[in-house]
Amino acid sequence: MDNLAQLRRLGLFDARVPRYTSYPTAPHFVGGVDADTVSGWIGSIPEGSNISLYLHVPFCRRLCWFCACRTQGSPSAAPVAAYVDTLKTELRHLATILPRGVRIGHLHWGGGTPTLLGPEMIADLARAIEDLAPLAPGAEFSVEIDPNEIDQPRTDALARAGMTRASIGVQDFDPLIQQTIGRPQTYQITKTAVDMLRATGIASLNVDILYGLPHQTRARIAESVELVLSLSPDRVALFGYAHVPWMAKRQTMIPTDTLPTPEERLNLFNTARQLFVWDGYDEIGIDHFARPGDRLQTAQRGGRLRRNFQGYTDDAMDVLIGVGASSISRYPQGYAQNDAATSRYQAAVRGGLVPIKRGHVFTRDDILRGRLIEMLMCDFAADLGRLATETGAAPTEIARLVDGVESAFPGIVQMRDDRLSILPNARPLTRIIARHFDGYEAPQTAYSSAV
Repeated sequence: MDNLAQLRRLGLFDARVPRYTSYPTAPHFVGGVDADTVSGWIGSIPEGSNISLYLHVPFCRRLCWFCACRTQGSPSAAPVAAYVDTLKTELRHLATILPRGVRIGHLHWGGGTPTLLGPEMIADLARAIEDLAPLAPGAEFSVEIDPNEIDQPRTDALARAGMTRASIGVQDFDPLIQQTIGRPQTYQITKTAVDMLRATGIASLNVDILYGLPHQTRARIAESVELVLSLSPDRVALFGYAHVPWMAKRQTMIPTDTLPTPEERLNLFNTARQLFVWDGYDEIGIDHFARPGDRLQTAQRGGRLRRNFQGYTDDAMDVLIGVGASSISRYPQGYAQNDAATSRYQAAVRGGLVPIKRGHVFTRDDILRGRLIEMLMCDFAADLGRLATETGAAPTEIARLVDGVESAFPGIVQMRDDRLSILPNARPLTRIIARHFDGYEAPQTAYSSAV
């Protein structure tokens, strides 16, 4: 049986499975995690420790049709300015309960379009974060940047605030594809933004592109990848486009008959993958690529690669606090998510309330399964002895969890010397194999295509 037939037999082209940027995944978050719960979790953070901070800006100048993120259009600056004031209020409240001496080891501004903020708002928000906690020595401060929404004053403001890495969304450079997904962005606009960031002293640059877009062919994605390579990014995220119009209504603007089939999606991914590898990038997990010496590549080589809501990361800190509408925090005890509706989030914060809407309290089983899944997603393998040490699970408990996996995936995974590995030609099945260890059930419509 050839590899394609094997992938087909195991459901790669039919399944919808989680991306496993968390465990359990967000559809399983429930009520019951409230302000008192989260305040207790924050209060238990050890004094003087490093944390991660995520700040969400859910505004865009215009809405791209392909995007399934929680965003809203804002052609004027007034709603954005009001939202920034709310973020500052949430940060001030957080400062009253955060233990002393805490520093920020990773800081990420996501969206939406954080660069929709003007230079004054950027500086104002950066000061509010500094009042909460200073950046730790060697901290990474990354910002998602839309090349259509960046100029020299905003770049300078971000550099003064301490930004160390820029994350640029490209999606695809083909004009027909851009028109179909509602994302006009020329190569020259993108290159101008990259050159400006580099000239300002931003040392690290990553680019996001998509496969599986409407009208995308192997020739078109190859051309887009070549243009991406000409920008010399330090790392690339090659995400599969998730067509979920039942969840993201704007995607109904994209005609479904222009989308590639699942098998064509795999060919698109492999075409792009080969070009990145040929150009000297190391493969990182299931969909990232990094130059030798990049922090992500170094983390992978050292067995320190992790996975969170931003994808692959070298961030191994125990606490990630999310600020802003819909943002998710992760504590050793569980997850907490702010209200996703911007209006309700702002009303809660302005009313002096903690805007927590839902969350999840970890069980011992969650911690074990979640770490096993993360190991497979990061390294395509799990050292079961290390898993026992990290989670405190008994060897017999781990043995029960992995029992039967070889028979469930014959010729796909193997157990050797207390190590569970996914064979190289089966790596496209990683998310499906990870689902084997998922203790929760959810409708397939909650997730994206497995390829």
